[in-house]
Amino acid sequence: MSRPALNQTRNFGIISHIDAGKTTVSERFLYYTGEIHKMGEVHDGSATMDWMEQEQERGITITATATCCRWRDWWFNLIDTPGHIDFTIEVERSLRALDGALAIFSAVEGVQPQSESVWRQADRYDVPRICLINKMDRTGADFEAVLAQMRDQLGARPVLLQWPIGLETDFSGVIDLVHMRALFFSDVPGEPPEKRDIPGELLPLAEQAREQLVEAAADYDEEILAAFLEGEPVDGSRLCGALRAGTLAGGISPVLLGSALRNKGMQPLLDAIGLFLPSPLDRPPESAHPLDDAAVTVPVACEPKEPACALAFKVISDEGRKLTYMRLYRGTLKPGDVLVNSRTGQGEKIARLFRMHAHKRERIDRAEAGDIVAATGLKEALTGDTLSAPETPLRLSGLNIPEPVVSIAVEPRGVDDRDRLGPALEKLQWEDPTFRVHEDAETGQTILTGMGELHLEVTVRRLKDDFGVEVVTGRPQVVYRETVTGTARHREKFEREAEGKLLQGEIELQVSPANTGAGCNIDLPDDLDIPEEWRTGLLESLAQACQAGAATGYPLTDLIVEILALPPDGNSSETGLRAAAQRGLAMAVRQAGVRLLEPVMDLEIISPGEFTGKVLGSLQQKRGQIEAVDPHGEVEIVRARVPLAEMFGFMTELRSATRGRGTFSMEFSRYSPAPAEVLQRFGLA
Repeated sequence: MSRPALNQTRNFGIISHIDAGKTTVSERFLYYTGEIHKMGEVHDGSATMDWMEQEQERGITITATATCCRWRDWWFNLIDTPGHIDFTIEVERSLRALDGALAIFSAVEGVQPQSESVWRQADRYDVPRICLINKMDRTGADFEAVLAQMRDQLGARPVLLQWPIGLETDFSGVIDLVHMRALFFSDVPGEPPEKRDIPGELLPLAEQAREQLVEAAADYDEEILAAFLEGEPVDGSRLCGALRAGTLAGGISPVLLGSALRNKGMQPLLDAIGLFLPSPLDRPPESAHPLDDAAVTVPVACEPKEPACALAFKVISDEGRKLTYMRLYRGTLKPGDVLVNSRTGQGEKIARLFRMHAHKRERIDRAEAGDIVAATGLKEALTGDTLSAPETPLRLSGLNIPEPVVSIAVEPRGVDDRDRLGPALEKLQWEDPTFRVHEDAETGQTILTGMGELHLEVTVRRLKDDFGVEVVTGRPQVVYRETVTGTARHREKFEREAEGKLLQGEIELQVSPANTGAGCNIDLPDDLDIPEEWRTGLLESLAQACQAGAATGYPLTDLIVEILALPPDGNSSETGLRAAAQRGLAMAVRQAGVRLLEPVMDLEIISPGEFTGKVLGSLQQKRGQIEAVDPHGEVEIVRARVPLAEMFGFMTELRSATRGRGTFSMEFSRYSPAPAEVLQRFGLA
């Protein structure tokens, strides 16, 4: 296969709320580009991108899956991401490594909670987006309502490129507003759309919609602006250039219409990806820091002849060995090359390079700047590590990793399982930065912590399927947080004799509340007289103390820790100072007053109208705050905020209340003060 030109390469991901049609769209892309010759479906477990057994059984995407294909003169590196909030890290790390995204919205459900989440994630990494309003053939489809929701809920500027021909079950084609022609889709998969004149009854609507399209493009092309003001026609190819400029600048998001399940609208969507999403050359250079100087910023331009620099954005355990997915931002890589890991400072040797097609590998002998590839041989690499040439070791910015909120206790079922459990859990932690493991100091139990019930359920199942380890699990538990109610100052002195040496340390510090969501902020003034290596150790000790908590063992958050004084003492040691800091922080927090915080979730429930009353009653019993009830055809959408502790087993309850017709989704919102009964359980009331 010939190497694609860099300016024709498109590295993009598909993002959306669960069940909006991401994997179905991916399957159509692979079929229309000739990568597969038979389309599989999500509902019958045969989709190419959902290769895991659990994905096929559950009918959802669990892990982000990469593939590649060629369409016309473009080369697409595509990542299909999960839509469930429990697997949000898969979206996060994919968007960190990609140049663009295709956001999919259901024409019936519109902008849903996870739609907002993935849109914010794309905002965080300045990823340009185009959009598809899918399921246009479904009863209740309303693309104009979706456009309004995009403006209101996402703060986006959607620009409609197509007008539908027929609505709901009569949806048969679209009017291409750029070139002002009708495209009728065939019922035969793979057939190109038939180009015709615009039906007369739709021409006024199409002309009005095109005027809005030209107005948006005029913001990015002065000649179009002049033509628009003078009422002159604008050429379609010029419009494409202006729309591309607006998309790359992040100012607009072109919107197309279709029905992936019915194979309608896929070819124009593939064209739009090539026309409007960026190539690696269109993106601003990445910024990096030398490993020995975080104050210096180095631009990392997409240049194959420069020293290599790559980001490890995903690591999986494949038959017991690490397979590392990398985005190569600069340079060229070949098997046998040695790269420096930014986290460890050590060199690692690439054994083999692969281009991935879901879980299948295509071995390659070379990768260049702009490529997304997988490598074996990188034994220490983890998600977020920078891998760079030894002559110019660099560190790229990492990822935003959300905090897990649910935990369960597990015990090995048999003697053999006990021996295998530790190594299996270690490999699962390689793969997933939101999956944590620790041992309960009081009970000795192994505690697994993750993003939700489904996340932990999938992980426990993987222990059995992938590693042959069976465990007994306890009930899911909420992961709380501690914070302080006031301000307190404390001076702590540590003295202890160990191995004939007197370990001493003294510190004075102050704790005070911070804004919600601020985390733990530790202030160590530069003017304090302390060796540099002690400074690093002191900050590490205080960070560990914040993770250990002060009263219940849950991590501290929304806290400011100020180190006020380190009294000079010739007998002080680093170990003594670190011990004094950890105990001093715990004592200061207790003096300031501990408040326990519980995670609160944003909840969206879709329920038939006749059952909404039961649903609202259930939420009120769960300390839920109802924010809105919006009618949407035959169903109503309930939006609420509910403590996570009340949501375990809610799916069974909802199905019972709605006769199996209700669905819900939720995502983490914030931490709020825990109720009195929870405080009593922890002895804080």
